[in-house]
Amino acid sequence: MIEKIAVLGAGTMGHGIAETFAMNGYTVNLYENYEPVRNTVMDTIKDELTFLCENGVLTEEAVGESLSRIHLFADLAEAVGDADYVIEATPEKMELKQELFAELDRLCKAEAILASNTSSLPLMEMAAKLPEERKTRMMVCHWYNPAHLMPIAELSFFGNIEDATYKEVEELYNKAGKQTVKVLKDIPGMVANRIQQAVAREVFALMEDQVASPEDIDKALKFGPAFRYATTGQLEVADMGGLDIWCTVGDNLLSVMDSRKEANPILREKVKAKKLGLKTGEGFFKYPQEEVEHIKNVFNKRLIVQLKASQNYIN
Repeated sequence: MIEKIAVLGAGTMGHGIAETFAMNGYTVNLYENYEPVRNTVMDTIKDELTFLCENGVLTEEAVGESLSRIHLFADLAEAVGDADYVIEATPEKMELKQELFAELDRLCKAEAILASNTSSLPLMEMAAKLPEERKTRMMVCHWYNPAHLMPIAELSFFGNIEDATYKEVEELYNKAGKQTVKVLKDIPGMVANRIQQAVAREVFALMEDQVASPEDIDKALKFGPAFRYATTGQLEVADMGGLDIWCTVGDNLLSVMDSRKEANPILREKVKAKKLGLKTGEGFFKYPQEEVEHIKNVFNKRLIVQLKASQNYIN
């Protein structure tokens, strides 16, 4: 039974993962070796929990209780020594993860389950330096950003772990309020990111061809397909509309839609110009510095509305 959790890396994803488990009653050891992040992460978590309180997701008491369950560490051995489940959210570099898991194998108890938040690196390649027994207790557990608001978690079941181990982790995530996706094949991007990239490819192509303004392209997605996708999956949508219709429309459209196998040039131009989005003040839209915090809050409030609504129909 998983009781004690260690999260490695307190950056964008790691702190949100730790926060989520803590919100749902688990004791979490949060490890961060970079001092500037370690010195500020608890303030970041407190601000996010307070925001949830202000929007009716948590009580004031729950904010304090959640914070008390997170223990910050600068020493890896201390952070993971008694953990039942360890998940890393470190940079996406294969050599770094291989070395980290090799070290975790030495530091963690034999029955501990090791996991990576990656969605792009192969599981068995990350586990290359581990003994065979440890590989049977290693998974990919991929979260979506922001981790404390997005209710999805993709869990690997690639043939290396026992069904009982998978179910133990699945139960952990269900108790933490996540809807789990059981991924059966080790493919880049897993499931959700591949679906997202397929949509993004056509959105960027429409921008490149100046078919509509950025505002109207996003409006078409938000009030068209995405309006249904918030509560209905693609396969259910297809069944509702009729597979004969979807087959005909596919024959008519897919041959003229974007099919390139690399990032769209319009993205490369933005990156070259250092127009990276919210973090630089401009991407497809502009974000005045004095409005950035407000813009992020509005974005997160929309997710909170969806999160609350989803609880009415999710089993």
